[in-house]
Amino acid sequence: MTSVRPVRHPVDEVPPAGRLAALGLQHVLAMYAGAVAVPLIVGGAMKLSPTDLAYLINADLLLCGIATVLQCVGLWRFGVRLPIMQGCTFAAVTPMVLIGTEGGGLPAIYGSVIVSGLAMMLLAPVFGRLLRFFPPLVTGTVILVIGLSLLPVAGNWAAGGQGAPDFGEPKNLGLAGAVLALVIVVQRFGPGFLGRVAVLVGIVGGTALSVPLGFTDFSGVSDAGWVGVSTPFHFGAPTFEAAAVVSMLIVALVTMTETTGDFIAVGEMTDRPVDGPRLADGLRADGAATVLGGVFNTFPYTAFAQNVGLVGMTRVRSRWVVAAAGGLLVVLGLAPKLGAVVAAIPAPVLGGAGLVMFGTVAASGLRTLATVEFRDNHNLMVVAVSVGIGLLPVGVPGVYQEFPDWFQTVMNSGISAGCVTAIVLNLLFNHLPGGRTPDRDPAPATGSAQAADPAPAAGSAPVAGSAPVAVDASVLEGGSGQHAVEQTGEQRV
Repeated sequence: MTSVRPVRHPVDEVPPAGRLAALGLQHVLAMYAGAVAVPLIVGGAMKLSPTDLAYLINADLLLCGIATVLQCVGLWRFGVRLPIMQGCTFAAVTPMVLIGTEGGGLPAIYGSVIVSGLAMMLLAPVFGRLLRFFPPLVTGTVILVIGLSLLPVAGNWAAGGQGAPDFGEPKNLGLAGAVLALVIVVQRFGPGFLGRVAVLVGIVGGTALSVPLGFTDFSGVSDAGWVGVSTPFHFGAPTFEAAAVVSMLIVALVTMTETTGDFIAVGEMTDRPVDGPRLADGLRADGAATVLGGVFNTFPYTAFAQNVGLVGMTRVRSRWVVAAAGGLLVVLGLAPKLGAVVAAIPAPVLGGAGLVMFGTVAASGLRTLATVEFRDNHNLMVVAVSVGIGLLPVGVPGVYQEFPDWFQTVMNSGISAGCVTAIVLNLLFNHLPGGRTPDRDPAPATGSAQAADPAPAAGSAPVAGSAPVAVDASVLEGGSGQHAVEQTGEQRV
C-alpha cells in the first residue's frame, strides 16, 4: 500500500542547495545598499570615525540577518513565516540624527530603540485585531504608494547615487539601462531557473561591465578586516531620555503601520493570507529584532520593500530562500572583507535592477485594486486622495519641514502617510453612517423585476472593504510574473 505525501505549500518549499544559495544571494544584493544606508547616514551626521562607522555597518548586517531568519523561520510566537527580508527602517533616521547630535549621542539612541522595541512587542496583538481595516481597497492603495515612492530611489541610484560628483552623467544612466535591458532579456528568454535569478544576473553582469569602464572601487576591500564581531553596548550603556523615547515610540507606530501593509500584501502574493495572530507574530518579531538592535549597536528593523518586489518578479515564494539570504547577511556581518566586496557594486547597477523591482511593487498594487468595485461608490476618491498625500513628501521632500518633529516622522514617510489616509477615508466613506450615496445610473427598462443594485461578480472585492484580504488562488498561481508587492519602510538612499 503506497502512502501519499502531503502537498507542501510553496511558501514552505526548500529548493536544492545550489538554487537556494543563488536565490538568497540575489536578495542580499538587492537590499545591501539600503541596508547599510541607515548606519552611514546616522554615523555620518554624528561625525563618527571610520572605524566606528565600519563597526555600525557590520553590526547592522549581522542584525539584519538575524532579524530576517527570525521573521522567515519563526520561533514560538515570533515571526510571520513568510518571505520577508528585514532591514533598518528609514522612518527612524531623522529622529535618531536629532537624538544623536543634540540629545545624548549613541547611548540615548540605543536606549530609545530598546524601549520602542518593547512597545512593539506589547502592541503586536492590538495591531493583529485591526486587520479588518486593511481590505483590498486599502492594501492595494498602500502597495501602489510603496512602489511609486521607491522609484525615485532607483532613479537616484541609476544617476550615480545621491551626492555623487558625476550624478546624472550619461555614462551612469547608460550602465543602468544596460543592466535593465539584461534583466528584461534574461527574464523573457532565460530558461527555467535562469529567469528566476534575472536580477542576480543583471547585477553580476553590470558589475563585470563596470570594472573596465572605471565604475568600481575595490580599495575598501583591502582595508577591511577578515573577522568582525559585534558586542553588546559597544558604545556604552544605554540611557533613557524622555524626549528621545517619545520620538522613537512614534517611529514604532509608523513602522508597525507600514509593516502591517507589507505582511498583508506578501500574504496575498504568496497565497498564504495573513490573519490576526500571524500579523501579531510578525510584528512581535519586528519588536524583538529592534530590542536586539539597541543591545548590539544598531537600529529599529522593518520589512524591506526592495525584496518584496523581487519576490513578486521572480515568483519564488519560499520563505527558506529569504532565510538563506538572512544567513548570508550574518556571514557578511561577521566578515567585513566580504561585505566590502558587495559594497563595491556601483550605484547605477543597482538602479537598473531597482527600476524593475520597484515597478513590480507598484504594478502589484494596481492588480490588487483591479479586484475592487469602483462603480456607484466613493472608492475612487479614497485611492486618489491617499496616493496624492502619500506621494507628496516623495515629490516635494521638504514640504513638512516647518512642522513639529512628530508630524514629520509620520508624514515624511509616504508609505505611512498614504496608509493612514487610506484607512481613515475607507472608514469615512464605507463604514460611517449618514454619508451621501453617489447617484446611480438608472436601471435599464425591462419587463422583468430587475434589482437596482446587482450583486458583484464572483471573486470581486466587497465595496465597503471591511473584510480581510481574500484573493482568488487561481490568479496568484498564474505565471504572469506580476505577483508582488512591500514596506518596508520607505527606503531612501
